[in-house]
Amino acid sequence: MNKSHKHIVIIGNGISGVTCARYIRKNDEGVSITIVSGETEHFFSRTALMYIYMGHMKYEHTKPYEDWFWEKNRLDLVKGWVEKVDFGNKKLNFQNGKTLDYDVLILATGSKPNKFGWPGQDSIGVQGLYSYQDLESMEKHTQNINRAVIVGGGLIGIEMAEMLKSRDIPVTFLVREKNFWDNILPFEESQMINRHIKEHHIDLRLETELHEIIPDESGRVKAISTKTGEVIVCQFVGLTAGVSPNVDFLKNNPVEENEPSLQIQRGILVNAYFETNIPDIYAIGDCAEFQEALASDRKNIEQVWYTGRMHGETLAHNLTHQKSVSYQPGIWFNSAKFLDIEYQTYGHVPPFWDEYIGSFYWEHQGGKACLRILYQKSDMAIVGVNAFGWRLRHEFFDKAITDGWKLEKVMVNLNKANFNPEFFEAFHRDVLKKYNQETGKQLKVGKTSFLKKLIGSRA
Repeated sequence: MNKSHKHIVIIGNGISGVTCARYIRKNDEGVSITIVSGETEHFFSRTALMYIYMGHMKYEHTKPYEDWFWEKNRLDLVKGWVEKVDFGNKKLNFQNGKTLDYDVLILATGSKPNKFGWPGQDSIGVQGLYSYQDLESMEKHTQNINRAVIVGGGLIGIEMAEMLKSRDIPVTFLVREKNFWDNILPFEESQMINRHIKEHHIDLRLETELHEIIPDESGRVKAISTKTGEVIVCQFVGLTAGVSPNVDFLKNNPVEENEPSLQIQRGILVNAYFETNIPDIYAIGDCAEFQEALASDRKNIEQVWYTGRMHGETLAHNLTHQKSVSYQPGIWFNSAKFLDIEYQTYGHVPPFWDEYIGSFYWEHQGGKACLRILYQKSDMAIVGVNAFGWRLRHEFFDKAITDGWKLEKVMVNLNKANFNPEFFEAFHRDVLKKYNQETGKQLKVGKTSFLKKLIGSRA
């Protein structure tokens, strides 16, 4: 890449696009960089949207960088919606009629909430929760309402339920599965979250599917009906049945004669270097779909904050160095919050596993914390961990899974994995006690000095 004569344009100012821009600038002082977004002028923390609604934060608190940061680092910002990408002429056409030329284009357009063709799904007061505009719409349409219905049992659904409950708005939660998020979580973990949701006075309806959204004469939602015929009166419906890549404006791109066409399936198809089928066009983050899964436990589309950041870093390296590197995601990790129960997962923990995998499960007597460790029966090496209500050190389990630690080595060193704040209960002794009871062993907690040797001074 000829560093001093390139204009890199990034569509999308989420974690992927902004990380990529920052690292390109770190590596190349001369390149021209423009970040385009119709959502907001400045990058903000998308995971903090709920806290704005709940009154814990203001929008300006969610911006990781001061507004002067962009000009100081010569990152040009353009606020506007792209209507069409003219791949043949390397030009963006905006809805307002303006255009922007590029030499290199990075597509980091994120996700959009799923809709599945429900009757009435476009009624006023029916929406998902992904963008800043979604937050503004939710603020507007939940004023002085008597009940809300949420459709879909995922992470965005539980966030929306917590937001509504913070304003004392009664919530009915429709989940078509037998247990909450049981396409991701094993049975015991799903059961724990079921109980926790109900204890927060949320009307959780399991094995219940939406049939129709019913609008009033003005087009605003007034009720929904389920597939069993039940009608629930409500004035707001949150559609949280997952998200999909935000690529519609690229799919509908008119193709001129001899103009290249971008390959899209669910997302924009890329290789391990984030290259698309068109030279100088790349895709990262939620909108990118790998042509082949990079590991047996990884999905072709990665819609997680930390992977988006890694996408941006990897592509920035490749655009500013002679030698490219392929994306190496490492051990899978995710974290979330179910109301006031924090969740972490490391490695591969599916809802079901085959006969070659063993499972150890511990649950606190209070029903608000648990730990599951999956391991290979053949050599006892751990392959995945779920933790609820217990903060654990990422570097501990990343190393343990990468290095193939055996289950008992993890068990005796769980005290080093604990990352709960001071005055929070430490669970490692209870976990080891249960393991000893189940196996007849007499294992003891390892020495704390092992921690520095394990993960260094960061601990």
